[in-house]
Amino acid sequence: MGLVSSQNIQNINVLFINELDNYVASKAVDVVQTYLEKNSNYGLALRIDKVEANKTDAKGLLESMCAKYGDSIEKNQPPHVIFDSTKFGLASDTVKSFAIALGLPTVSASCGHDGDLRQWSDMDKDKQNYLLQVMPPVDIIPEVIRSIVQKLHITNVAILYDETFVMDHKYKSLLRNMQTKHVITSVAKDDSKRTNQIERLRKLNINNVFILGNLSTINLILETVKPTFLERKFAWYAITQNEEEITTKRANVSLLFLKPVVYSQNRERLKQLRTIYNLNDEPQIMSAFYFDLALRTFLAVNELLQSGTWPIDMKYLHCDDFQGGNTPERNINLKQAFVQINEPTSYSDFELAKQPGTPFNGHSYARFAMEINVVQFLDKNSPNRKSIGIWNAGLDSPFEVEDEENIKSIAAPIVYRVSTIVQAPFIMRDETAPKGYKGFCIDLMDEIAQIANFAYTIEEVSDGKFGHMNEKGEWNGIVKELLDNKSDIGLASLTVRAERENVIDFTVPYYDLVGIAIMMQKPKIPSTLFKFLTVLEPNVWLCILGAYFFTSFLMYILDRWSPYSYQNNIDKYVDDEVKRVFNLKECLWFCITSLTPQGGGEAPTNLSGRLVAATWWLFSFIIIASYTANLAAFLTVSRLSTPIESLDDLAKQYKISYAPIHDSPEMIYFERMANIEHMFYEIWKDLSLNTSLTLRQKSKFSVWEYPVSVKYTRIWQAMQDAKLPNTLDEAVARVRNSTHGNEFAFLGDSTDIRYLVLTSCDLEMIGEEFSRKPYGIAVQQGSHLKEMLNDAILKLLNKQRLEQLKIKWWLKNKDELKCRKSKDQADGITIENIGGVFIIIVVGIGVSCIILVFEYWWFILRKRPRVITVTESALSTDVKLAQGIHLGREICN
Repeated sequence: MGLVSSQNIQNINVLFINELDNYVASKAVDVVQTYLEKNSNYGLALRIDKVEANKTDAKGLLESMCAKYGDSIEKNQPPHVIFDSTKFGLASDTVKSFAIALGLPTVSASCGHDGDLRQWSDMDKDKQNYLLQVMPPVDIIPEVIRSIVQKLHITNVAILYDETFVMDHKYKSLLRNMQTKHVITSVAKDDSKRTNQIERLRKLNINNVFILGNLSTINLILETVKPTFLERKFAWYAITQNEEEITTKRANVSLLFLKPVVYSQNRERLKQLRTIYNLNDEPQIMSAFYFDLALRTFLAVNELLQSGTWPIDMKYLHCDDFQGGNTPERNINLKQAFVQINEPTSYSDFELAKQPGTPFNGHSYARFAMEINVVQFLDKNSPNRKSIGIWNAGLDSPFEVEDEENIKSIAAPIVYRVSTIVQAPFIMRDETAPKGYKGFCIDLMDEIAQIANFAYTIEEVSDGKFGHMNEKGEWNGIVKELLDNKSDIGLASLTVRAERENVIDFTVPYYDLVGIAIMMQKPKIPSTLFKFLTVLEPNVWLCILGAYFFTSFLMYILDRWSPYSYQNNIDKYVDDEVKRVFNLKECLWFCITSLTPQGGGEAPTNLSGRLVAATWWLFSFIIIASYTANLAAFLTVSRLSTPIESLDDLAKQYKISYAPIHDSPEMIYFERMANIEHMFYEIWKDLSLNTSLTLRQKSKFSVWEYPVSVKYTRIWQAMQDAKLPNTLDEAVARVRNSTHGNEFAFLGDSTDIRYLVLTSCDLEMIGEEFSRKPYGIAVQQGSHLKEMLNDAILKLLNKQRLEQLKIKWWLKNKDELKCRKSKDQADGITIENIGGVFIIIVVGIGVSCIILVFEYWWFILRKRPRVITVTESALSTDVKLAQGIHLGREICN
């Protein structure tokens, strides 16, 4: 650009509005004015009217602006442009309202995204062309916090800032749509208050602290905190606008330190401005920003003036003349000229929104770089610094580092909050366990945490509910904890349901389809040692015993009097090997042995006796066959038959009451099914009674019975009559206390019932489960945890680790009781049922031993010698001789 004569220099009138304590902006505008004066080749001279704004006095600021503005109009020197360096709040809002009301071209360096510029929202296209805002570095630097949180998946954040940063508008926007608990507060000035301020963060379980401030503020906080806050479980991030290095007197401090750096292509120009024009105010990045923005603004206005596109007879409206709708129309495209300026910058570049449809204001900002350093103070004032990357400042700019391990060494361990409900064997309390709980889900979460490299805390839901929406649309249980951001993960036997998926997200299922099952008390099978005797009734046993004695005595009589019996025909059977006289003892033995497979031995020789024996054998065969058949059936099938095999069986009877737990998913299922049946009935009734239908159409609905089943309506009514138990323990107690005529069946989650059956011997699950759904892990809607947990679960599934956990907690559970086989398995003959047989053997052996002793005694008694006199001996001999002579005579006769 060549030299310009003084006559061709363009004078530009500027209304400069600045906050009282923003010395950096004030000095930068002064430097711009000096810079243009010394560089006449720009052909530009400034006449600046300054207005200093009080942040809290909007009325005084408006009066000052109107006064300056009015004076300039009276002097015929109205402002071409307003340069606004107010940052945020009441003063900035007042300037924007002033500019838009009077139609004055304005370039603002205020903070705020698109939604924060309330006074400049919903502007027409003309106003958008001359009311411009470019966000300063102080407004962009906090965006790095969002990038770090996203990068490291941080779940809790405390942001402490000093007066060098503007965070008033960041409370809601900075971490918007992120599942991160955060606190944003200014640093307390007083030492004791600052100590208490940091201590409160610990009570809120926050272990990631970001400090936004100058170097003295960062050092002040580090020296305030207790040593426990500098341990590994806490992470510190220091972010500043200054370019100097951080220092502290504390030892054993590790933190991530970010500071702005000058682009290499801008260093020479910045050095020139600092040495020649004294642009030395700190922070340097803000000083250079105000300089570059002001210079660009004035050059853009000059371009419009030089090109003739600036209105010649521009009308200006006095403050007192403004009536709300009489803003002058402006045909000034300051935005186009501002964007097209090619003036080099002195520190950073401008990122100006040029895309169609993207608003300029709230999306245009200073683009710069921040150096990422890991700083460790092992000893006082001897830091170990390592640069690990550069963050290119911007909206939603990613946070990238050269070495991931370096940042992981600084970052606090990732800790997620887990809400749960105790339900064996998924979640069970155990004081000896690391987190106070054990179970299938705890093992699962430990495996996932190891794969995804995070830690977690676990806490029971206060109301003990999984999550149900009431009539007002309010949720309870785990779902409410997730919706209220009180929890990051819902870990329990939580079924995946459509209504829940509308408000939260679920991972891929980690457990098979699980439904509703029926649990009843297991029938009690009576047992006795002499159960085999109960096969026949007592009167039958008496009849058999009577038949035995009668047959034995009859056989004895027939053998005694029959002329063809052995004892009456000894000579006839002299050559037979077996010579059996059927006296009463032999008859009793014959009949008793005939009842056994051993047989009765040699039968009687006389025909009448053999006929009786054959009759007894036939009788014995029938009795033994009947007894054997009934004994086998009696011992294997003798148990109480269960009258209920399915839900349909429950619905068809009225003797057994049944119900699920109150306000449980099972109760909701039956209630909804009943409501659906009722809705179908109303629809059918409306169709049947619809007068607008033709007779032919009506005939299609003319049936004697309602064509849709009302099974669930009856079931739901029966459940209400049975009074729903409030807890699982109450339901189990009602099942166990069931008596004949007062039986109760519990309908609940099949995993609950399976575990109860597994750990007890008096309960059983009836029939097949129904309404089956999978179990999943719940997370907040849109949470990044969903994909992370999905990947971990799929890896465990591929390694068959989930199957191993099922084996551990179901097939090899230490709490499992070894019970008798259930009724769907064949019962063997138990010792309780047939133990009496062994008692009979023992009694028989005992009686035999007693008889043996008696026999031995009797034998000895018969063989003992007697001492008699000679007279007794002679007399005995004479008697025997006389008996012999008499017997001989009888034989001869």
